[in-house]
Amino acid sequence: MSYLEKKSVAIGVGGGIAVYKVCELARQLMKRGANVRVVMTRNAQEFVAPLTFQALTGNPVLTDLFDPQQDATFGHLVTGKLADLFIVAPATANLIARIRAGMADDVVTTSLLAATCPILIAPAMNTAMWENPITQGNLQALLADARYRVVGPAAGALAEKTEGMGRLSEPPDIVEAAEACLAPQDLKGWKVLVTAGPTREHLDPVRYLSNPSSGRMGFAIARAAAQRGAQVTLVSGPSELRAPAGVHLVKITSAQEMADATLSRLPGSQLFVAAAAVADQRPEKRAGQKVKKQEGPETQVLVRTPDILASAAAAVAGDGPHRPLLVGFAAETERVVEQAREKLRRKQVDLIAANDVTRIDAGFAVDTNRLTLVDCTGRTQELPCQSKSDAADALLVRAGQLRRELGLIG
Repeated sequence: MSYLEKKSVAIGVGGGIAVYKVCELARQLMKRGANVRVVMTRNAQEFVAPLTFQALTGNPVLTDLFDPQQDATFGHLVTGKLADLFIVAPATANLIARIRAGMADDVVTTSLLAATCPILIAPAMNTAMWENPITQGNLQALLADARYRVVGPAAGALAEKTEGMGRLSEPPDIVEAAEACLAPQDLKGWKVLVTAGPTREHLDPVRYLSNPSSGRMGFAIARAAAQRGAQVTLVSGPSELRAPAGVHLVKITSAQEMADATLSRLPGSQLFVAAAAVADQRPEKRAGQKVKKQEGPETQVLVRTPDILASAAAAVAGDGPHRPLLVGFAAETERVVEQAREKLRRKQVDLIAANDVTRIDAGFAVDTNRLTLVDCTGRTQELPCQSKSDAADALLVRAGQLRRELGLIG
């Protein structure tokens, strides 16, 4: 379930070349189930016509405080008052300054003054304007109010053919930040460590042992935890997925690299979720050059890779109630619950999320999952087939409950 589902989201559109990205932002918000209403400054209308947003959202667009027809349709204050979330994008230096000053001289600033909901600022401007102390002071003054949050800006190519900080964040990043504004903040103050994706164990410079894991489940868990207020570190093997907004991504390749990156970051965490599909074996020797074909049979000696989850359990065994909750995954092809219980016992962890990877809706590289949660209290919870985002939320809910049941603190 998206936190944007059935929510009223207002977008205050400022005047900048990045307005074209806001069209896609509106579309993506609606795809998540939001009812989107747009208010535009006069300058914004120089870049995109109001009719574009009306066509995209199915709602009339507010552009003029003194238009009798617009005011009769929905009133110049209604958009702000009824919004569950107000996004300002692109938030130009001028618009940020006027919001900070409490001005109400156009539809965007007036609607914002009437709003009582969370407000998400998405800045976009020239690098020099962004770095100007006045702009930074204006933004920090807004962020001192708990209702205000900021996403971006990003670094990259700007309209004046320069490179630097000041690009409007990409629509998916703004949507993630919007979800976080509406998500329950039940993990605020937590440090969460997640592993994701496959590992690669090289035979030579061009060949390796691995598996089809895409990393989607681990990335979904990291994203959901960050949206719910946690400070999240994601240690991931090779994956094509973008780092979730607000998540610290650590890229690794091999199981040993993942073990080193994970175990060094484990102290002080409240939750560790080992969702990575770690290769269990690696070649005993890695060839320095590409191995050529040989006549006759060829053999390869394999040795075990580090058991990251078991090592984590051993590392925190003496920490008592201050230790993190330990969650593992079990990708099985048979006797799923039985294998999960055995893994739970063998590795001395708190919770195992098991799935049958022979199913087309719960295997590698698909958007859905069907998890069975087996925990150290003896409880077994079978989750329905659902998106990996929803499965991630369900897992985090159970993790929070289990921490309380086990008396873990900190």
